[in-house]
Amino acid sequence: MTEPHVRPAGSADLEPFATALGDRAFFGDRFERQRKNDGVLFLGWLGNRAAGVVYLWLEEAEEADISRHLPGVPLITHLQVHPDLRRRGVGTALVRAAECRLLEKGRYRVALAVRTDNHDAARLYKHLGYRDWGHGEVICLARTTTPDGTVLTEEEACYVLVRDLVPITPVPRTEADSVAASRRC
Repeated sequence: MTEPHVRPAGSADLEPFATALGDRAFFGDRFERQRKNDGVLFLGWLGNRAAGVVYLWLEEAEEADISRHLPGVPLITHLQVHPDLRRRGVGTALVRAAECRLLEKGRYRVALAVRTDNHDAARLYKHLGYRDWGHGEVICLARTTTPDGTVLTEEEACYVLVRDLVPITPVPRTEADSVAASRRC
């Protein structure tokens, strides 16, 4: 089985990913934010196919509740895997790439919002170590752009999940743990 490959987006990547996953305006906006160091647009391939995307949001959260309870905490947003390529490790590889970037930058906490009706994504995040933030649901605004350029905004009820990327209390590590951790980042 082919392993997913993930890296930050380059300008030449935008068109193939927009074609495979849709919403050209999203890719353009997030790439421009990446150029300003406001985030990182990670793209995932499976073999030579455009397989998925995730955006690491480094700006303050747009949602007031998230900003108030998690000030300055980066957000993993817009995880999307092509429907034909799901359950092959692409989503996990994308999330882990974002986490590794945060660790490289000395950031040890990350959050994300997941729609309350998106059970598959919630299961993946919980499997990856994300836990409920303890402050209830949040209304998030999802924006999509139609092919004619119309921006659609929809309110979504979301759970907010957080993950600490390093334990607060150090635990003894075995040699196997150290090897596994070094392979991850």
